[in-house]
Amino acid sequence: MLNLGKWCLSKTETEGDHEILVLSGVAAQRQMGIDNCAAAVPSHYGNPAFAAKLFKKLGKTKAAGHLEAQLPKSEKLRSGDLGEILATHYVAEHTTYTHFIKRLRFKDHREMAMRGDDLVAVRSVGRGKPLEFLKAEVKSRAAISSSVLDKARTALRNNHNRPSPHALTFISERLSEQGQDAVAAEIAEAQLSGIKLPQIEHMLFTFSENDPLNLLKKNLAKYTGKVAQMTVGLYVDGHQKFIRAVFEKVIANGKKP
Repeated sequence: MLNLGKWCLSKTETEGDHEILVLSGVAAQRQMGIDNCAAAVPSHYGNPAFAAKLFKKLGKTKAAGHLEAQLPKSEKLRSGDLGEILATHYVAEHTTYTHFIKRLRFKDHREMAMRGDDLVAVRSVGRGKPLEFLKAEVKSRAAISSSVLDKARTALRNNHNRPSPHALTFISERLSEQGQDAVAAEIAEAQLSGIKLPQIEHMLFTFSENDPLNLLKKNLAKYTGKVAQMTVGLYVDGHQKFIRAVFEKVIANGKKP
């Protein structure tokens, strides 16, 4: 778990009918944030069960090398990946959405960004009621700007505000592979019958060095659609240094005896 509340301060503001949550890293708890993020990263690039088998068969050094070979090297890709990991854990730890996929495991190549919706999560709200879907866009930048947020907003509006057909097929098939056949079938059924806007919520998640509050407020003020909005901005001093420290910690953890 990231336990964001232990190394970040939080404040909530409103813009019209919408709320904005801003999380700011606490300098004195910076190492905790790095450690917690580093502990979360490995499961997003590989299957923990397979990693355990490698450890048993090959030993820790070779198993650690297998993980390191999956991590991106470029700062840009590490930034985007960590932003997506942070957003995924925020959804898991702070919302009622219960089904999602750690999609970085399915990258074509470690130095390639994944295409499509950054995150799709699902929840059931009761027997006989339709599933509800979260469609998220994640932006990680040293300096978040209005143009970056506008691009995210455009992406959220794609496919008539709904998760893309490819994303829905992908998540339903992966959930089925994990033995979650019932919800996988519900997702497929919802896709075929048509997902209504009341079943959709958008999330815009940012990870940056600058405080994004004013920019997020301006972006939300321009929103005139009918889809529920969740907006979260996380910022830390030395954004790029923080990311570098997280990945260095992941590699160091793997090499510990």
